[in-house]
Amino acid sequence: MMYILDFVFQLSDMGVSFYTGVPDSQLKPLCNYLMDEYSISDNHIIAANEGNAVALAAGHYLSTGNIPCVYLQNSGLGNIINPVASLLNDRVYGIPCIFVVGWRGEPGLKDEPQHDFQGEITLKLLDVMDIAYMVIDKDTNIEELQHKKSDFKVLLGAGKSVAFVIKKGGLTYEKKVYYKNKHTLLREQIIERIVDVANEDIIVSTTGKTSRELFEIRESKGQSHKYDFLTVGSMGHSSSIALGIALNKPNKRVWCIDGDGALLMHMGSMAIIATKSPKNYVHVVINNSAHESVGGMPTVADKMDLVQIALGCGYRYAYSVDKLDELNCVLEKLDEGPVFIEVKSAIGSRADLGRPTTTPAENKEAFMSYLKECD
Repeated sequence: MMYILDFVFQLSDMGVSFYTGVPDSQLKPLCNYLMDEYSISDNHIIAANEGNAVALAAGHYLSTGNIPCVYLQNSGLGNIINPVASLLNDRVYGIPCIFVVGWRGEPGLKDEPQHDFQGEITLKLLDVMDIAYMVIDKDTNIEELQHKKSDFKVLLGAGKSVAFVIKKGGLTYEKKVYYKNKHTLLREQIIERIVDVANEDIIVSTTGKTSRELFEIRESKGQSHKYDFLTVGSMGHSSSIALGIALNKPNKRVWCIDGDGALLMHMGSMAIIATKSPKNYVHVVINNSAHESVGGMPTVADKMDLVQIALGCGYRYAYSVDKLDELNCVLEKLDEGPVFIEVKSAIGSRADLGRPTTTPAENKEAFMSYLKECD
């Protein structure tokens, strides 16, 4: 097990003083250390998505000559392929970067289904992108890291990128870091209220705890899961999945239950939703200004006027609420869509929150069967 201070010291010795990325539960020791040491500052920026982080890192290198560090879950490797291959690569600009990648779905370890294939191809993707890597696990010692550092310095000096791939338990940080905001409304309360109002409408929920809570609410009410598509992976794309459904089922209301981190990741989808202007579309963003499902690190959503962004994109109506009675008032008078509803919520969930007991394939089959009934 590598202590985070030892790891960061080695990064510093390779020239790193700037960090950017998207939080990951596997990298929680690093994320907590960065928040504790730098908060959100010129030395540390939590990006909208992983490609955004690579571009920030490139700008940092171009303006300082110093090596940047980008951290991400391996599920975000897809978002970095374009800027790595067409910007950083030594056949183009030769901009060096150090990547720290959390390895979810590591072969041989049980993980959630959305991580299995991604975990299987993680090292292959790094090979294809010509990124040399070192895998760090609970048995990696400082001498091994120092030895690899010498090799990495040569590669970085030649304009190439390198990566540290972190297995479960590979890093540790003993100091506790807590995240909270001023809001009191719980996400589970919000979702339950939407479920009550939606009745037999179609619901598409974003990845992480939102989908887990939706599943458990259906279970507690003895309701079918056929109305819901649980987007267990593919962060930031639930709203587009919901749009694709809404356009093909115009006589059925479609809800997208989104999160602020997911919305920020691919916010351009809002413009497409508004341009297509489906009358049956309701876009709910539960905004706790945090990447809660991977630890609670902050997003910038508390500094944004999401209502004005939605209206500027062309949504017919947009609302922002932070109390249950305000939410009820909006839900009881829903107009033709697309409608945008921001609901500000607290950070946190039940300690005993479970995970869906059905497989993604089972969810898909039941959901598609229900959509056929809606014709």
